[in-house]
Amino acid sequence: MIRKIIPNMLTVGNLVIGFFAILLILDDVENNLAFASFLIILAMLTDGLDGRVARRLGVTSEFGKELDSLCDVVSFGIAPAAIIYMASLHEYGVMGMAVSCLFPVAGALRLARFNVHAGTPGYFTGLPITAAGGALATFALYTQAFTPFVIMLITLFLAFLMVSQIKYPNFKKVGWPRHTLQIIAVTVVLVGILAWFFPKEFTKIVFIPLAVYAVYGISKNILIAIRRARHKSDDDEETSYRY
Repeated sequence: MIRKIIPNMLTVGNLVIGFFAILLILDDVENNLAFASFLIILAMLTDGLDGRVARRLGVTSEFGKELDSLCDVVSFGIAPAAIIYMASLHEYGVMGMAVSCLFPVAGALRLARFNVHAGTPGYFTGLPITAAGGALATFALYTQAFTPFVIMLITLFLAFLMVSQIKYPNFKKVGWPRHTLQIIAVTVVLVGILAWFFPKEFTKIVFIPLAVYAVYGISKNILIAIRRARHKSDDDEETSYRY
């Protein structure tokens, strides 16, 4: 019984963290922005652990899968949208509200599609809501460097990537050798300590790999499309030469 509860506790913890991020950003934007964004990163770590723990304990279930999706909508859909709205998009009034709302809507559609369609093994179809939410929340710390219009476009772009057909590699399927688990645990603790004392700097750095991941999927699909076009052109030339 306890084995079944542990993964679900991690999943619910994901939701609780996202909820506290919303409360923080609504209470005091200027002073809590960095910590609210950091909480989304913490929720990402929790989200990455629940499935692995469930598989390790042999207690995976449809209930856990559905619970995970519901919690993800809050932590990586609603919470990042609230953060980016309070940090910048509120300056656009109703339009800012609408753009912010589109982000969790796209995330919910992305999760629903994931639950229904298995997709390509080893890949996600569309940018995972975890990565999109993490990217949007951490990007909020860069809002002073961009105009609200640019921030609005980036929010819409991340929402589009979630519902797109672009393929992204699924790193959750990568196994962890047992002898490295202790090293990983120590690393997580050290990262957590650094993040606690330097939340703004840490969160800004985390944005970089998340942005690279989002761009990687686009560039990878463009390269595949170019290769297919070249192969098709070569086949057409070969057919024409035969005739």
